[in-house]
Amino acid sequence: MFVFDNLSILFLFLILLGVVPNLFYSFGYLPHIKRKAYYLIHYFAFITSMAGVVVAGNALLFLFFWELMSLTSWQLILSDIEGKSTIKAARFYFFMTHFGFMFLLLFFLIVTDGDLGISFLEMKSIAANFAYPSILFFFVILGLLSKAGAVPMHVWLPYAHPAAPSPVSALMSGVMLKIAIYGMFRFLFDILGTWQVEWGVLILIMGAISSLIGVLYALSEHDIKALLANHSIENIGIILMGFGMGMIFSSLHLPKLSSFAFVAALFHTFNHMSFKSLLFMGAGSVLHQTGTKNMEKYGGLIKSMPITAFTFLLASISISALPPTNGFLSEWMVFQSLLASSSIDSVTLKLAIPFSIFALALTGGLAIACFVKVFGIEFLGLHRSVNAKHAHEVNGLMKMGMILMSLVVVSLMLFAPFFIKLFDGAIKGLSGTTIYTQIFPNIWSLHSINNNGGVVSPLILLIALIVITAALYLVFRSLNIKQRVFHTWACGYNATPRSQYSATGFAGPIRRFFTWLYDPKEHFEKEVISEHKTKFIDASFSVHVEPLFQRFIYEGAVKLTNKISYFVYRLAHFEQSRYAAMIFNMLLSILFSYRIFVHQFSWATLALESVVMIISVKVLLLGEKR
Repeated sequence: MFVFDNLSILFLFLILLGVVPNLFYSFGYLPHIKRKAYYLIHYFAFITSMAGVVVAGNALLFLFFWELMSLTSWQLILSDIEGKSTIKAARFYFFMTHFGFMFLLLFFLIVTDGDLGISFLEMKSIAANFAYPSILFFFVILGLLSKAGAVPMHVWLPYAHPAAPSPVSALMSGVMLKIAIYGMFRFLFDILGTWQVEWGVLILIMGAISSLIGVLYALSEHDIKALLANHSIENIGIILMGFGMGMIFSSLHLPKLSSFAFVAALFHTFNHMSFKSLLFMGAGSVLHQTGTKNMEKYGGLIKSMPITAFTFLLASISISALPPTNGFLSEWMVFQSLLASSSIDSVTLKLAIPFSIFALALTGGLAIACFVKVFGIEFLGLHRSVNAKHAHEVNGLMKMGMILMSLVVVSLMLFAPFFIKLFDGAIKGLSGTTIYTQIFPNIWSLHSINNNGGVVSPLILLIALIVITAALYLVFRSLNIKQRVFHTWACGYNATPRSQYSATGFAGPIRRFFTWLYDPKEHFEKEVISEHKTKFIDASFSVHVEPLFQRFIYEGAVKLTNKISYFVYRLAHFEQSRYAAMIFNMLLSILFSYRIFVHQFSWATLALESVVMIISVKVLLLGEKR
């Protein structure tokens, strides 16, 4: 009924690391929540459901806890309804999470032969005898990656995370998205077993596109929580790149390279949990001291909120993958996995892998630019609003939550050998291959295992950074340089908040370069008196970027659904005979499809059944032209 192998225990450990600091932060945040009992009931049920998913030993329990996780997180989004936008975000999340649940249910109905009580390992033989394993694979990725937030099933994240209370945003982005990654490991190893190279290539490309799309839309955001949600899409993409390379190497019978790539994916899974949880905690602290999620209203907060600022800075450096942080180490391992494929002779891989390397490199550079913008606009400079000017540090419990999560971030860097040994043990339990001694021949250096791979030493980098910083500080003190504090000089003008860089202005060059993706809607307004411009005018400039996937895929799907619904409504109410014909053709289509998928496939019968369907639709449904 329950399973406690290395993989389950590893993800229970991830949940523990994410939940304990969040508990402190959540109880400190509780005074800001109106319906406290409602929030606490769903909060603890949400945590229980995530733990239940990773220890479930059969399909029935897995689906039960998965649905409980979806419903409790949906209700947590609605904890504090601030307006129609919160309801819209919750509705969008509810639809997307049940879209994925539908495919998971279909997957389990096939691999269990209807007996949802059998174990995952018992499903493996049933899945091996299924005629179309690629269909099972697509059911898995549609069911799980819609929860993880991979492109193109990512559109709910920038809506749901900003609408939820900040502790819930930290749990959803830091922990819940990783439960879907657990499902990928569990189902692909324990149920599907063997993979096709094309499956790994698909995961790799999805990861590369997700990382690029996520960071590009994060750069255009001014809502701090929506920006962090887009970075979750980016980092899920990086995890999927490591996962995809693991699948590719496994399909090509390169077990050690495969294990290295899977370890890299697990390492980045833990790293993203730590720094993204910390970033959402910091964003929540700033939100409740300033009363807004708009970064243009922040500024100068490092003076009044130093603990929030420095913990946020630590997470920003880590998510930007700057050495020697934990984020740098896991991204370096993903890079090494991609570079280890240079000797593989496959045209498909020679196109997909260089694109992924380019995407990961560009993502890293853009992530640095994005968090320079976020930290600079949010914490440095002059106050941009009255609320920012009067902001102060959050209460002790919220500070404790951020400090504890900062320790998790630092631990993943300092004790990387210990964590990588855990990841290697989990992968060994799934694939039977261990590589820890090759990755860490000593505690000082992290090695790639390919022939021409690189070496990096996080401890030496950290020690060198501390020594150089201390030396520079001592030199500065020894010179006894006099300091003078004065107002910021702005070329003869008084420095004001309006003369500072804005988030819109900072992202302007990148927005113009990627205008084909953003298609921004710019609004410039000037205040006039009696329809005449005056010498002293008040002008405003704003930019709105509507996500490309939402506009062309989801809104298009909604319009198509509405048209089909109207067509069915018209048939049902005004043309009952054609409505009955439509139902008959749908039943005929289902019966034909069942025969094709369950029994032996034949092109001749497919052609015959297609002709029968066309004639039936033409004669019974369409009829004569009018």
